[in-house]
Amino acid sequence: MADLPGRPHADPALRGRRGIAAIAAAIDKPLVTGFLVTVGVLGALLLGSAFTSISTILLSIVLALFLALGLDPIVRLLERHRVKRGAGIAIVFGAFVLLFVGFLVFLLPPVLAQVGQLVQSIPRAVAGVPDSEWFAQLNPDSQAAVRDALDRLAEWISSPSTIALLGGGVLAVGIGIVSAVSAGFVVVALTLYFLASMEAMKLALYALAPAHSRPRLSELTERVTSSVGSALIGSVILSSLNAATVFVLHLLIGLPFPALMAVIAFVITLIPLFGSVIFWVLATALALFSSPVQALLFAVAYLVYIQLESYVISPRVMNRAISIPAALVLIGALVGGTLMGVIGVLVALPIMASILLIIREVVVPRQDLKV
Repeated sequence: MADLPGRPHADPALRGRRGIAAIAAAIDKPLVTGFLVTVGVLGALLLGSAFTSISTILLSIVLALFLALGLDPIVRLLERHRVKRGAGIAIVFGAFVLLFVGFLVFLLPPVLAQVGQLVQSIPRAVAGVPDSEWFAQLNPDSQAAVRDALDRLAEWISSPSTIALLGGGVLAVGIGIVSAVSAGFVVVALTLYFLASMEAMKLALYALAPAHSRPRLSELTERVTSSVGSALIGSVILSSLNAATVFVLHLLIGLPFPALMAVIAFVITLIPLFGSVIFWVLATALALFSSPVQALLFAVAYLVYIQLESYVISPRVMNRAISIPAALVLIGALVGGTLMGVIGVLVALPIMASILLIIREVVVPRQDLKV
């Protein structure tokens, strides 16, 4: 209770003693304290269980919101070319749906087929290593070490536990793909809703702030959403270029599983800065099972593309995104991937960019005023 006019302010030491007395009184009633603690723990467990149950729905909402933020700059670009927002949303969303359907119809079936071929070819590839040219060029000690490693790998592959694990993994992947496709339609519908109501959502956010702060909030929100949209579009464009390059290189060099490797490249290169290097090492190692010459050709060609992407393509594509220190990019990608998988990696960069923008535009100026 606030002090009454004319009443002397309460002594801070007295208030401290009252707090200690209240704690002592609670300790004197262990049954009540234990009951309250138990109720609090049960409430936390129930909230955690409820959050886990709706985690898929929350993930779909977050993904749809970020997709809407990524598509909104394209709609605004059409608006600047005298296209009404409704027509712009219809054009952009129609193209988005066509890409989604094209992936389901033209890309997903060969990828699934090549996954099965890859699983079947692993034992043959392991068994054929001793007959390869590069194995014959090794010295006897190296050949013995490679044979020992291959024997252990073959024993692990042929063990019943591994077969059960691979069978369960393939089944889980199949179930996951079906669930992802079904959830994709929900995400598409939510994306359309968020894209159509983007301006109304922003106005509702501005209304929550005091009137004198709304212009500043509006400016900051526009910069954040613009940065998020640019980062998402840039990441998807760079990953798509990586996937197309990997697909073409596999066809030209004659490496197996071009569609599957292109999809893997798209997913891995969503990791900013380090994704291309990670895929370069992985794809080169897999190409060694086909031929050392083919692996060398791929390694050199893809390394040239990485340099071209780093110094020419990426600065042009990501020119509106906020620069983020490499360490923060890696930390954000690791945290996002751990929490939400591939989607977490995709949204980690925009979230980090938004946090940095708020720190630079709000927190730092306020701290500078404290002299």
